[in-house]
Amino acid sequence: MATTNLGQSYVEINGAQKNVVFDFGAFVGDLSVEEDASSDDISLDGLEQELEECKNDDVVANILSEGTKLREYTKGVENNLRKVELDSIQVEIGSISSDIKVLQEKSMDMGLKLKNRKSAESKLAKFVEDIIVPPRMVDIVVDGEVNDEYMRTLEILSKKLKFVEVDPMVKASKALKDVQPELEKVRQKAVSKVFDFIVQKLYALRKPKTNIQILQQSVLLKYKYVISFLKEHGNEVYIEVRAAYIDTMNKVLSAHFRAYILALEKLQLDIATSSDLIGVETRSTGLFLRGREPLKNRSAVFALGERIKILKEIDEPALIPHIAEASSSKYPYEVLFRSLHKLLMDTATSEYHFCDDFFGEESIFYEIFAGPFAVIDEHFNSILPNCYDAIGLMLMIRIIHQHQLIMSRRRIPCLDSFLDKINISLWPRFKMVFDMHLNSLRSANVRTLWEDDVHPHYVMRRYAEFTASLIRLNVEYGDGQLDLNLERLRMAVDDLLIKLAKMFPKTKLQIVFLINNYDMTISILKEAAPEGKIQVHFEELLKSNTALFVEELLLVHFSDLIKFVKTRASEDPGSSSEKPITVAEVDPLVKDFASRWKAAIELMHKDVITSFSSLLCGMEILRAALTQLLLYYTRLSDCIKRIVGGSALNKDLVSISSIMYEIRKYSRTF
Repeated sequence: MATTNLGQSYVEINGAQKNVVFDFGAFVGDLSVEEDASSDDISLDGLEQELEECKNDDVVANILSEGTKLREYTKGVENNLRKVELDSIQVEIGSISSDIKVLQEKSMDMGLKLKNRKSAESKLAKFVEDIIVPPRMVDIVVDGEVNDEYMRTLEILSKKLKFVEVDPMVKASKALKDVQPELEKVRQKAVSKVFDFIVQKLYALRKPKTNIQILQQSVLLKYKYVISFLKEHGNEVYIEVRAAYIDTMNKVLSAHFRAYILALEKLQLDIATSSDLIGVETRSTGLFLRGREPLKNRSAVFALGERIKILKEIDEPALIPHIAEASSSKYPYEVLFRSLHKLLMDTATSEYHFCDDFFGEESIFYEIFAGPFAVIDEHFNSILPNCYDAIGLMLMIRIIHQHQLIMSRRRIPCLDSFLDKINISLWPRFKMVFDMHLNSLRSANVRTLWEDDVHPHYVMRRYAEFTASLIRLNVEYGDGQLDLNLERLRMAVDDLLIKLAKMFPKTKLQIVFLINNYDMTISILKEAAPEGKIQVHFEELLKSNTALFVEELLLVHFSDLIKFVKTRASEDPGSSSEKPITVAEVDPLVKDFASRWKAAIELMHKDVITSFSSLLCGMEILRAALTQLLLYYTRLSDCIKRIVGGSALNKDLVSISSIMYEIRKYSRTF
């Protein structure tokens, strides 16, 4: 029975793998096994009795019955004990790990609390620093001199003022209630002090002979933070400073421009009056009666001449009036106009940059320059209605265009509207003066203008110079409206010139008059822009009138020859016509030509020399006349060869080579 129980316990331990502690000592008692088996202390007394008692144990009986050895059984028990111990250790380790995790969480919690406390301490320290008003700051603001240190103190004060104004938590703090009155007192004192300081600097601008730009750059800009401070913390005072500066600069610059304009007016050279028009008679204009003004200046009414240089000197410094006056120099108005607007551009550029840097407001510029603009407008409005110089007006239009380009390159837009306004006022005035010239041609009195002289007429010279000047000023601009106006002017002068030509009693003189005027006009127009539309028109007229003159010139000396060639030379002598060409009919023509052809050519040469103003034009016309004479004589020679018995006239015929020689000889004399 004891054996059976022992066996069941073993089976339960091994089969179910439960953690059952088997107390072997309860069965076998306290065993003491020593390594040394030969020990003499071992006693086997009572062994038999104990074994006998174990027989009744089921486990022992089962072991003995199955032949299990005791050593193997102890090994199994030992393994179970180790497993139980290992599980116990793992449980303990798990418990330790849990404790460590708890400690880590506590550590993190403590670290976060420490961080929060440090952050709070830092914010509190910053709050205290931002809100307190140090005595040193108060001393500097109240008693300090406005300098770099004062500027830095203003910046610190500005930060404190912004701090208490922006943050709602700060506004609600009790600390602010204690500090705010003191902070407000410091602000008011700072605003008051910098206001007095900056106004004093602004009044320095009003002193005579003050270099405004230097004062602005070297003094005022150093204290531009004062303006920023007033903007943020003393807006009412800032408005006063702003108004004071605007008022000061408006008056100063207006006075400067007014004085400059008065000085320039003393240098003005009057070019044209209302009667200085293309189609007006010379005697009525008094052009040659004005002894006070040199003739070379009067020529500038219609001719551009050296006046175009002003466009190449567009960015040169403005005139200094007292220097020019000392040298007794006088200038056309466009020179003074360029100088005035050059000064305006430079002053405006400097002031625009300063206003942007110092005040940070563009609108201030326009309020300041309302005065100078008004001064310039007043001057210009008094000059423009009395300006009858069309060339000068066009030069001013081109000057304004160049000035607009300069301001565009500077990236300064402040004069855009002002320059546009000047440009818009110049064009109508130019059109009005141009139409005065046009109407003077259309309404010209031909009888008073006509002179018994085939050389170029002064009206045509005026027209040519005037047109060439405007064409030259339009080369780089291509203004279509100006081209149309010039075409209208050309049509008017064409009509007037034909009327003047018809005043000559002889056709030949009429043609000579037209050729001289056309040639002169072409030569002047070529200097402005070669191959222009108007030039081509006059070249065609010159060509057609040259052909007419050649015929007139040859008719004077070889009328019979020309009449025969045109009417009879083309007939066939062998045809059955009513009146065939005979030797008797041709013989007088041949003998007459042979007897005086050289003398006639010489007379033609003298006629051309005296008739035409231009030697080059005369040479071309004489060459054309001699070439046409050669063609006529060649046709006569060909006709004679077809006449029966015409060979009898060969002895009187002039050889073609002889005529060619004379033509070359006269061509070389020019």
